[in-house]
Amino acid sequence: MSDKPYPSLRVKDLAVQDRPQERMEKLGPGALSDTELLAMLLRSGSRGHNVISIAQRLIAEAGSLTALVRWHEADFRRLTGIGRVKALQLVTVMEIVRRGMARGPESEEEIFNRPALIHARFQPQVAGLAVEKFWVLCLNRKNRLLKQVEITSGTATSSLAHPREVFREAIRHGATAIVCVHNHPSGDPAPSAADVQVTRQMREAAKAVDIELLDHVIVGRAGADPSGRGYYSFREAGVL
Repeated sequence: MSDKPYPSLRVKDLAVQDRPQERMEKLGPGALSDTELLAMLLRSGSRGHNVISIAQRLIAEAGSLTALVRWHEADFRRLTGIGRVKALQLVTVMEIVRRGMARGPESEEEIFNRPALIHARFQPQVAGLAVEKFWVLCLNRKNRLLKQVEITSGTATSSLAHPREVFREAIRHGATAIVCVHNHPSGDPAPSAADVQVTRQMREAAKAVDIELLDHVIVGRAGADPSGRGYYSFREAGVL
């Protein structure tokens, strides 16, 4: 079904067969348009604004349903009919979607032996992030993923991650090797002095606990990277 404009009706004024909930129950979610799916999340409208028209305006403002994943609370609240609670609910759903799209199923089938593969996994996940986050990928002896763990968020200093926290998770999940990953919100993946310091700390700690540090990858954006790759690998740079 296309996202054609709806008349100015209340949801209950629509014919039963045209109501999103009834259509989903009868035909499944695949039969609903983007507008109708979003209306199911919104659940209700506000005085003078039915839920269908609000959903339609959201998609029009964002440009697409997918683009809403990058919206923040303030973006949603700009639209009449969306208050604080509803905006926070939408932000929560979009964050779940963003994480799910980025991570995919965590299984032993995922293998990480090249920085390009690590970048491909994280680039969708860091898109739109305004803060730095630091992750550790816990790997088995074949470099297959056991677990991805977020260590810290929002600290752009040399204390972005401490070896104790990183290797605690590695030991907990039975890893024989790890890859450290963090993002640069600016998009430029060039390492800072703090990044280099953290990497050297991780390298020394890895030797002490006999867990190999395969790489530390900084994820940015290709458009902001002079090399055009969108990531920086300490392994490729010869630091590890």
